[in-house]
Amino acid sequence: MRTRLVPAAGMAALTLAAALPAVPAHAEPAPRPHPAAAPQAGKGVRLHTNAELAAALRRIARASHGRVKVRSVGTSNEGRPLWFVTLGNGPRRLLYVTQQHGDEPLATESAISAVRDLGLGNGRAARHLRSKITLGVLVRANPDGHERNWRYNYDPDAKPEYGEPGKGYDINRYHDPAVRPEDNPVPEAAAIQRTYAAFRPSIVVDYHMQGRYAFPPPDGREITTSIQWPTAAGVPADAVRRSKQVAVRMNQAFTRAGAVVSQYPGGSYQGIARNAYGLRGSASLLVELSDLPPERQRFQVRTAHLSMVDLAFAAGTGALDRIDPARADAIPPRGPELPGARSAHDHGHGHDNAA
Repeated sequence: MRTRLVPAAGMAALTLAAALPAVPAHAEPAPRPHPAAAPQAGKGVRLHTNAELAAALRRIARASHGRVKVRSVGTSNEGRPLWFVTLGNGPRRLLYVTQQHGDEPLATESAISAVRDLGLGNGRAARHLRSKITLGVLVRANPDGHERNWRYNYDPDAKPEYGEPGKGYDINRYHDPAVRPEDNPVPEAAAIQRTYAAFRPSIVVDYHMQGRYAFPPPDGREITTSIQWPTAAGVPADAVRRSKQVAVRMNQAFTRAGAVVSQYPGGSYQGIARNAYGLRGSASLLVELSDLPPERQRFQVRTAHLSMVDLAFAAGTGALDRIDPARADAIPPRGPELPGARSAHDHGHGHDNAA
């Protein structure tokens, strides 16, 4: 592995980690490799199947003695549950969404471990954090796409504006606030809309994956993570300000963990989650993990995990509110694609590139 893992993202995460339990090795059986990951066995991350994901979340809920709750908030076109995990009972609500695109799986693995760490900790710091925040995580929003290792949901009758006819819809184009969930042709996006309306988060973070990029010379470093706040017309100024505070904190957490962070060149289409939930008044951020070689996948999972834990801690302590949002503008733009590194995660859909 070319990038050294840093044990925690800043002192806040270090403090919290010290209060969290060590999970016995027997508590979480190693998941079987996803078909797409099987050739990478021993190098890359072994991904939870849909059945293993459900079992893992239930085990965490049981071990938490009621601190972690797991429920389905909808089903896919093939009847697979969409799992929503909640923990904490504090006034500040955060919503994380992973894997709207079925072939972008790494943050789902991060979410499992983040929920375990934040929910099972019984030390003073962990208990205090849960009294300050309520965290909701929609883990793997596209189980049918994951099953097929493709971007879209599964809908053989699809005639989408965004997606592929006869294959499925691009879930992350169907969050338009002007479209009611009952009128949404994409059940997974409708479930996220309903969950958002019921949960009322002040912060939404949507985790994706992108191809491979580098900063131009003389820097030349490969980018491991790109982030972006809402850029649609009409997003309230206060939502943009708070989104930029989240971006600054995320940049700090990823960077301290050894990541190389850029802005993501996203567009202004209001149907994308990053823009849609900003338009609805939440601080909203897109996180794109680069599709690095298999031997660096664990690094990507680890840094995303740390970002989830660190943001929860920053929101709970109030540190997030003291950040100067103008610092987000200093995050450098994403550089060019690496030669020969074209990825399945790059889709030129005009309105917002691949997100």
